Parts: sequence; structure tokens; C-alpha cells
Amino acid sequence: MPLDLAGGPPIDCDLHPALPGCMALLPHLDAHWREVITNRGLDDLDLALFPRGAPLTARRDWRPQQGLPGGSLEALRREALDPFGTGIGICNPLFGAPALHNADLAAALCRAANDWMVTNWLEPEPRLRAGILVPVENPELAVEEIERRASDPRFVQVLLFGAAETLYGRRVNWPIYAAAERHGLPIALHTGSAARNAPTALGWPTYLIEDHVAFAQTFQSQLLSLIGEGVFTKFPRLKVVLLESGFGWVPNFLWRGVKMWRAMRKEIPWVDRSPAEIFRECVRISIQPADAPTDAEGMEALLEMIGCDDLLLFATDYPHARFEGTAALPPALPARLHARVLRENALATYPRLSSPDARGAAAPEALKRPASI
Repeated sequence: MPLDLAGGPPIDCDLHPALPGCMALLPHLDAHWREVITNRGLDDLDLALFPRGAPLTARRDWRPQQGLPGGSLEALRREALDPFGTGIGICNPLFGAPALHNADLAAALCRAANDWMVTNWLEPEPRLRAGILVPVENPELAVEEIERRASDPRFVQVLLFGAAETLYGRRVNWPIYAAAERHGLPIALHTGSAARNAPTALGWPTYLIEDHVAFAQTFQSQLLSLIGEGVFTKFPRLKVVLLESGFGWVPNFLWRGVKMWRAMRKEIPWVDRSPAEIFRECVRISIQPADAPTDAEGMEALLEMIGCDDLLLFATDYPHARFEGTAALPPALPARLHARVLRENALATYPRLSSPDARGAAAPEALKRPASI
């Protein structure tokens, strides 16, 4: 489906510039960590869910003959920004540093990755923003990195893997949410895992397809934890964005969540309103992958059951293989939602996208409606 840009340039909430590996971060590390990385020969930290050679990891026309898909700013401009008329793109590097068991090393690499993002992507391209990569297994160090980067308005969210060592609602993680809420930063949960726990309730799967299909259950588990533990009650201004989660599972999740809350709400008295109400107020989901009906009637039924026109955010998921050409919107998405999905919902979700940019990136310019389409 062609994009209707009458409402202004789209905001792409999920771009994946490729971080080549730890060696590329050496200029951003101090002498101690440079020595550690070099002596260990530590380099590639790819996530198991996105092997470099897997077809899903990159669309064929976005896979270069040499180098990594999404590995250069020129490629990202040519393939992801310009064809879609993107006004702002949010970069979420899928780098495995947060999965390391060594919390100090993980924190050093997250710091370096965020600095690498500034130098190589944000400084030369004013349309780009980024998530703050943090060592989530150590909340104290994660908060340090949030505080370090929060003064830069080009960082617009805190980026976490969808799966970690513990469920995210646990109170040990609450300092992360306190820092994020304080600075107006949504928490983004992206498909990915530290692989410390099996991704299914029955153990480890065999094939990559099982990992990706079953990850919807992981997102549901995290949402139940965040709601049930009272995160959204404690931090009412916090937004959580699910990236690459799909959204076809939402109606069943809401139905079961509300049904069981009505029956068992005395166990969690701090959850003072329906999980469906909390979800619709506090959770947003990227449009890709679009696991939704392809017919208009089926899509309208799904959206009616979800009951939230503010839920969906535009994303190409570049360079992952999700669609052909520029058909990033689900074909059956009703026209009444196009402006919301392409732009308005993101502006409501990410306060920093509308704020003046203190470092010269043209946020106000990128948000202007183009003179001609």
C-alpha cells in the first residue's frame, strides 16, 4: 500500500543500523576496556534471533554484496529514509552487549555503542534519533547510562531486549522506569533475548521459526508482569513500546487479562483499573511485522476488539524482510488510521520528537508538513 504523506512525513519507529562488532567500538572505550576487548578477540555480538545470513535478517534488495545490511548511513538513507519520505527515524541497534554476564563489560559496551551511534549516525543525519542501549541485568548501571544520555534529546527511548533474566515487572527493575519516566523516555522492548531462559514454557525450541513465533508469548508475559506488579500504577506517565511483537494476539491477551483480573484482583489491589484500560493508555506497538488480517472486514474486526486507535506506530523494521517495495502498511489498514499510524501516534508517544533539539538536529524541520507531495 503506498504511503499517504498528506499528513506530513512518516516517523519510522524501528530502524536497525548495523553495529559491526566490538572492534568498531574501540575508539569509544577507555584503555582498560580496549585492552580487554583486544586481548580476548571479542568482536561479533549478534543476537541468536537474527543470524547475519538468515533471510529474515535482511530483505534481498537491502542486502549488500559486501558488508552488513544497514551497515552504512548512505544505505539507510537510500533504502529506508528517502523511499518512504521519512521525517524522523528511530534507530535501535540490535547489539548483544546487554546479554553479557559480565555487568561491567556490558555497561562499557552499551556506553560505547551509544557514543558510536552519536558519532556515526545522529551527528551526520539530522532525521535520526535513537534508543539508549542499557545493561538491563544491572539496573544501577542501566540508570547510570540513562542519566548520562538523557541530556541529549536525540535519544528518545530506553531500549531493552524483550527477554531478560527476570520478568520486567519485578521491583528490582523499577529504578530503570523511574529514570525513564523522569526524563520522558518510553521503554522499548524489542524482540531479542539474553538467552538465559528458555523462550517457551516447555523448554528450548529447535528451529528459528519457533523462536520468532513463540516470542509473542514473551511479550505477553512481560506485559502481564508490568501490569500485575504495578509498574503502571507506580509510574503512571510511563509508556512501553513493543517492537517487532506483532499485534494479532492483542484481543485474546486483553480478554483473558480482564477476565482473570475480575476474578483475582484482590491479589493485586494496586492494579486499580482493568488491564485492558492500562494497556490502551500505556502500551504502543510497531506496525511490523503485521500479523493481521489481509481483508478489510477482518482488519476492522481486529481493530474493534483492540479498541485503541492510538496503539500502532509506523515502522519499516529496516533491514529485516517484512514486505516488498514501500508497502510497509498492512494492506487492509483503514484509511482513517493512516495519519495516526504514520505520524500522530508517534508524536503522542515520544515527547522528545516535538521538542527543540539542543544539538542542531532538525527535529522541528523534519516534523513540518512537506510543501508538496
